[in-house]
Amino acid sequence: MIKKWIQSVAVVLLSVGLFGPALADRFEEIIAKGVVRIGVPLDVPPFGSQNVNREAEGFDVEMAGMVAKALGVKLELTQITGANRLPFLLTDKVDIIISVMGLTPERAKQIMFTAPYANTSLAVYGPKNLNVKSPADLGNYKVAAAKGTTQELALSAANPKANIMRTEDDATAAAAYLSGQAQIFATNSIVAIDLAKKNPNKEFDLKFNIRRSPAHMGVKMGEHTLVRWLDSFIFFNTMNTELDRLHIKWLGRPMEPMPAL
Repeated sequence: MIKKWIQSVAVVLLSVGLFGPALADRFEEIIAKGVVRIGVPLDVPPFGSQNVNREAEGFDVEMAGMVAKALGVKLELTQITGANRLPFLLTDKVDIIISVMGLTPERAKQIMFTAPYANTSLAVYGPKNLNVKSPADLGNYKVAAAKGTTQELALSAANPKANIMRTEDDATAAAAYLSGQAQIFATNSIVAIDLAKKNPNKEFDLKFNIRRSPAHMGVKMGEHTLVRWLDSFIFFNTMNTELDRLHIKWLGRPMEPMPAL
């Protein structure tokens, strides 16, 4: 009798998993559903923005399309900002983030990062006549930076007393600098180059570099199959020069060698 009871319990445990239901694999779910949900920025040209027809375009947007095509599934784009990209991933609103995101140890406690796909740096820009060469020189100058971004977090840590104007997104930070609401602008180097081209009457003098910050894709913690597939995608498209094509098309320069993760 006891033997039969043990056998019955064993069958039940095996049917649900010894410690509850087996965790679903996001990669398998994407393939099964035929849809991949990717979060991209639309406030950080040339990585992501809207054209005159209000269509999403940019480096990260096109790369999202390439990922979906390689997976053989439909693409569902979701607009994200520097402040909400991690929450969107953690609450399952998206499967993948492609948002010129830099890797930090703090972020790596929350999500998994792929190998880098674009080489960029973070820096502070302003008028030529401002004598600012380090975070310590910021003084009372108002610095525009999108909250939750690597540049905002790095400046806050380097100079806790800095007068940082924390905006909801990068586009608002750029607008604050362009309009004179802020005297200094902290952003990605590629974004600054793009803004300088579009606003020739505004000075974007490099004040100081914050740090080198390659762009990585991000997935939810524990999704090892998905992050490994994305690493393979980056490797393959580096070898076949498709990523180099994206760099030339959107960033105006060839792809540079990047550190391995």
